[in-house]
This record gives sequence, C-alpha cells and structure tokens, in this order.
Amino acid sequence: MTEGEFFPRISQENSVTDSSTTLSPLHATHTAAGASFTDFAGWQMPVRYGSDLAEHHAVRTGAGLFDISHMAELSVTGPQAAAFLDYALAANVSALPVSRAKYTMILDESGGIIDDLIVYQNAPGEYLVVANAGNRVPVVAALKERIHGFDAALTDGTEAIALIAVQGPAARSVLEHTKGLAAAPESAMGHTLATLPYYACMGMRFEGRAVLVARTGYTGEDGFELFVGAGDAASLWSALLVAGERFGLVACGLAARDTLRLEAGMPLYGHELSLDVQPAQVGLGRVIPLNTKSADFVGRAALEKGAAPDARVLVGLVSEGKRAGRAGYPIYAGTEQVGEITSGALSPTLGHPIAMALVDPAVSAVGTSLDIDVRGSRIHATVVSLPFYSRQSTSKEHSS
Repeated sequence: MTEGEFFPRISQENSVTDSSTTLSPLHATHTAAGASFTDFAGWQMPVRYGSDLAEHHAVRTGAGLFDISHMAELSVTGPQAAAFLDYALAANVSALPVSRAKYTMILDESGGIIDDLIVYQNAPGEYLVVANAGNRVPVVAALKERIHGFDAALTDGTEAIALIAVQGPAARSVLEHTKGLAAAPESAMGHTLATLPYYACMGMRFEGRAVLVARTGYTGEDGFELFVGAGDAASLWSALLVAGERFGLVACGLAARDTLRLEAGMPLYGHELSLDVQPAQVGLGRVIPLNTKSADFVGRAALEKGAAPDARVLVGLVSEGKRAGRAGYPIYAGTEQVGEITSGALSPTLGHPIAMALVDPAVSAVGTSLDIDVRGSRIHATVVSLPFYSRQSTSKEHSS
C-alpha cells in the first residue's frame, strides 16, 4: 500500500466552467442545519448558520467547522512533476519534502498574481495544488499551457474531493476524539496529529477510507484541513460535530471565515491580491524564491525588475469607534487621496475597526495618520503592522 493511496483518487478530469452553480457535497447537510447561503465563485456555500459573531468567537476560543469544498484541488504527477511546478509556480517545489506544504503563488509574465495557493507533496512524486474557487479557471488554463514539454500530468479533481476545515485551539482534540477517524501508521509519513508540523500533511483513514489531513488554515488559529472523497463528506462532518460537542465546536460560514482571516492579516484574492499587484507590494516577497538562481519560474524577470517606485503597498489600519471602512472606501492624507481599503470590518476579537489597504509608499510607515472616507464622513485611522491578531504560538503563518 503506497502513501498516495491515502489521498482520494481522482478518476477522471472534470470539466471547468464558471457559468453554472455548483453545490458542495455537504449542501443537504447545511440546509438541514438551517444555514444561509451565498453564491461564491459559482458555488452555493453557507455564509452563516446563526450569528456571525458567535461563529467567529467559537474559532478563537474553541473550534469551528468549515465546509471549504469550493476550493480547487489539482493533482500533479509524473517524473517531471516537481520540475514542472518549479517553472509554473513561484516556488522551489523540488526542495519541498514529502508530507510538507508551501504557500506560494502562480504569476503571469508581468509578475501579477493569478492566484495564491498551497502546494503539498502528499506522497512521493505526487503533488496537490489547492487554488481559490474564483480562480480555478485561470489557474487550470495557465497550468495546462505551462505543462507542455514536461513529463507530468495535471488532473482537476475538485468535484471528486470535499474539503473540511477544523480551526481553533481545540481543533486537535476534536480530531483525536472523532469516531471512525484513525491513524494509518503505514501512511502517516512519520507524523501523528500531536506532532504534525504546521504546513505539513499526513494520511489517515475515516471509516476505512482515505483522508489526507493537513495542518493548515485561513483563520489565524491552529487547525486542520481534511481532504476526503465527496461521498464520505457528510459522514465525516457529522462525526466531527459529535466529537466536538465537548470542545465547543460549532459549524461556521464564510462570514466568520472572512473576519477571522482579516484579523490574521491574510490576503484575499480580488481584494489584496490581483493581476495588478506584485507579491512584494503586499508583503509577500518573502515567499518568492528570487534568491535561488536556478529557479526560472514564470514572472521572475518582472519581479526582479520590480514594481514602479510609486506602486501602492499593503498596510494595516486601525481606528476607534464602531464605523468600519469597507473594501473600496478611499483613504486620504489631508485633501489628497492616497489609497483605498481592500478589506475592512469591525473586529469581533479586538472590538474596534480594522482594515487592510493599498496606499502610496509615502504614507505607509507604521504610525502614519490617515483618514478613511466612510460614506462622506472622515474617520481617523492609524497605520499599524500586520497581522492585527496573532495566536500565542511559535508557528508562523505561510511558512513552508
């Protein structure tokens, strides 16, 4: 039995469209639980089950359960799989050990961000690329174009795989007490749930079938993401909820996920990231292997040239009161507009408004005083370093 058998096998390449609504394998489960839904990149996904605030606080204090099956799962295999990904992504995938993961990006020739994603070596010579739902089409198109000349195969298994996240301080306890979720020593790749490092993965079994468990997330808390065959998703979801009752686990929607990632200073494509932005502008130059001379990836030449000197950069902003700046709100220094909010909300954890914004470099220093135009009223804000919230841990977000 190979380690790769613990990743749900993709039987055929699925067609990629962006014109029809797709339902999660857990849609009926969410409906029965009274979830409210929203369209997200063509998927009907739960936005909340009850209170956004209660769901947010559950993740910070106990644990939250998220359906993120809308994320795109792409399998890359073959003798030159690593070499292909070295070229196609802005990452040194060849150096990625088995069972480890890396946060990276796929760029266009101008250095603009097509998407940010995570790549796992989930078994020897087998790679899993997880992309954002809204960018599935352009990511697959770019990878198909770039794979020519490499002895590698690309398979889109998004509909075949469900992705469930358990996030929060009690996340590991929830998994350890989930009935039917068992260790698989022959495929654990040397890990247990207790020892699994951040940005690493291991094979497990749920009711005898393959599950890939990764210690990754998008909330700023410790947590796990579970890749499971679509047909097993409802049973696993129910088992996790039962196990989590004693640990304060609650089902959470996309609204809570958004405020959690904002507090953690994590970028969202279409807000902080876009084709018009290079990684260094949003503080992510550190994840790009420009110091590796042998790394010849698409977009490298443009990154070495760099963005224009006056290109806007990402900052954090905090303000007082309860009125929060939202995406698209302009930012002023005196009478001059110097930027725009990319994401903003009243922070449930901190109790005051927070925002990320792209601003002119001249006003990007920590401590700079700016104004946010909130529907015609000026709200004073101060530039701060990101993230706004960080759990007490030695782990670092977006580490490899």
